[in-house]
Amino acid sequence: MPLVSVVMPVYNSAATLGAAVRSVLSQTHSDLELLVTDDKSSDGSLDLLMEFARQDERVKPESAPDQGGAGRARNLAIERARGDYVAFLDSDDLWLPKKTERQIEFAAMGDAPLTFTSYYKMDADYDGESADFIPNGRVVRAREHVDYHAMLVRDYIGALTAMYDRNVLGTRLMPEMRKRQDYALWLSIMRDGADARGLAEPLAVYRSHQAGSLSSNKLSLVPYNWELYRQHEGLSVHRATRALAGAVWQSLRNSRI
Repeated sequence: MPLVSVVMPVYNSAATLGAAVRSVLSQTHSDLELLVTDDKSSDGSLDLLMEFARQDERVKPESAPDQGGAGRARNLAIERARGDYVAFLDSDDLWLPKKTERQIEFAAMGDAPLTFTSYYKMDADYDGESADFIPNGRVVRAREHVDYHAMLVRDYIGALTAMYDRNVLGTRLMPEMRKRQDYALWLSIMRDGADARGLAEPLAVYRSHQAGSLSSNKLSLVPYNWELYRQHEGLSVHRATRALAGAVWQSLRNSRI
């Protein structure tokens, strides 16, 4: 059975962390390791993680040497990965029980070392477990196939659903950027010639605002997207403007779900 390395950054997430961790540990594909990096939390998140580690040896927490943000926390976890696959989940989101099982089957059927799935959205105040989640109509649909040029126009991959094949791609770290590191990683993988394939089945749950709202957090990502297009990808002003328009349109569309 392939081993899945699950990467989770944590910062002051005690309120939602337990449900996120349990959604990983209750996967029907149980051959996994949960690599958690606590980014100097002050709310007891690390203590909670240590308790999980005492109960289940698959939970492998560490404390970051200094506070460096989610991107660096993810990279510290990725560097410890031993798995055939590397997957990602934030500490306020959830995986549905068959997520890894179904995605591994899907990855084995295709020729894309980077896969992702559809996912549900839930309200920010949801306090249940993944097994309690009742499927709703708020679904962000995965595109069947995405290449580098398509991804430049819009980020089609929900990070909570992404998984890459380490046997094919090696250990791939996120670029050192303040934000949008996940998007930059998908682009770097595709720029090297690998496409991504999407599984239509919703297999994760993203914690969001109410449908119809576009949070200030999303709008704050605009300058980071611009930096990604211009500096990281080296796009011309014209191409970067087109890509940024696509990113804003995607945020507007997804905010209605």
